Amino acid sequence: MNTASAPAEEPRWLTDEEQRTWRAYMHAATLLEDHLDRQLQRDAGMPHVYYGLLVQLVEAPRRRLRMTELAMNAKITRSRLSHAIARLEKNGWVRREDCPSDRRGQFAVLTDEGHEMLRQAAPGHVSAVRQAFFDRLTPEQNQALGDAMRVIAEGLQPKDAGADLPWLR
Repeated sequence: MNTASAPAEEPRWLTDEEQRTWRAYMHAATLLEDHLDRQLQRDAGMPHVYYGLLVQLVEAPRRRLRMTELAMNAKITRSRLSHAIARLEKNGWVRREDCPSDRRGQFAVLTDEGHEMLRQAAPGHVSAVRQAFFDRLTPEQNQALGDAMRVIAEGLQPKDAGADLPWLR
């Protein structure tokens, strides 16, 4: 029996154009996240991820979501969500409620104070997003970027029960 392993297949290296695109994406994504995080820290005293959680809650029926659903929507780990919700609770913006149908489940609920904070923070945040992102793109670029990002996201979010996704960790 031959125990020699087959030679490793050569990686599909990025072309020069792919490398430029990848690096431009990484550069822009890092700068954009930092820009939005600094704006929200300065104007609302919260990081961008917390703002996103509050937005998820304000858009949910009765301003409440199961913690697992909130983690999935935010694309973050359950431990990161738990830490964030604890901080939002400390600020009085969110409260947790036990799930009556599942003793292990909990809901995150947006409080009236959290709703008011979000109402005050939203105009500045929307302005920062528009200035940093949409105002720099033509309508055609916006459409193409949106289409491309949806394709990428769909490919990275498998439907398998055993998928290794942040909110399942």
